[in-house]
Amino acid sequence: MDRWVFFETLFGEPKEWHLPVFFEGTPFQFQFTKYMVLEVLAAALILLIFIPLSRRIRTGGLPRGRFWNMFEAMLLFIRDDIARPNLDTQDDGHGEHAPAQAHGGHGHGHETAPVTHEGDRYVPFLWTLFLFVLFCNLLGMVPTLSSPTASIWVTGGLALISFVLMNGAPIAKVGVKGFFASLWPKIDMPPGRHFDIMGMIFTVGIGMIEILGIFIRSGVLAVRLFANMFAGHLVLAYILFFIYMARNVNFLLWGTITVASILGCVGLSLLELFVAFLQAYIFTFLTALFMGMSIQHAEAH
Repeated sequence: MDRWVFFETLFGEPKEWHLPVFFEGTPFQFQFTKYMVLEVLAAALILLIFIPLSRRIRTGGLPRGRFWNMFEAMLLFIRDDIARPNLDTQDDGHGEHAPAQAHGGHGHGHETAPVTHEGDRYVPFLWTLFLFVLFCNLLGMVPTLSSPTASIWVTGGLALISFVLMNGAPIAKVGVKGFFASLWPKIDMPPGRHFDIMGMIFTVGIGMIEILGIFIRSGVLAVRLFANMFAGHLVLAYILFFIYMARNVNFLLWGTITVASILGCVGLSLLELFVAFLQAYIFTFLTALFMGMSIQHAEAH
């Protein structure tokens, strides 16, 4: 995609921006695409919002203002409802470690040690992932822009990052040897040569399914986000296209179709706004869920 088309020929002469090519004519030629520009824009917007906000948070004051409270509530939601439930692997069965007590020097009064959650170490990654997907989704609501997540290459790149964490987290926990050993289950069979062969066949078969499942999970993440975002924009485009299709009918019918199409697009745009948040949540939640499954599976073996 070497061009960024702002207005198609349907509305007159096309307005285009020819995107730059780096190292043209060399083996290292690199084409800057529209979705790359939009991804950089999404990242820049996140930095513009959160760098000043982080400086205010470092003072230790209470959240003030709508935006500060909104983003802090979203962060707490990512931590308490996504990271901890899926990635805490050593707790007391209720999502929290049992508090430790420290007695004072006179035998009265005690303190409780701060509760630690293993899932908190993954909150920065999940929070960044959620924000990036959310901002990429929301860019599609801006005229002349589009959602980078409506491209399978973008969602595939995000799924690749999740793939690295889904397998890197258990490897960091139990080591490379322990991780790959967990993919090959040990099946107890009755004594006998035939049973030994059957056990080996079952072990290899289940092991291959486990390995295939690792790639399927990432593929599901990529395809699911892409399909939902692409389908929503496609439906909006077709509804607006009805106006053009009815251009040659009588004015009353054309006006009715135009009003109905515009109202339909407004309603669907509000739905798309909800879907933008929902898909960002689902992508982050599934990433955390698959990470937790991989860690627990590796520890169990």
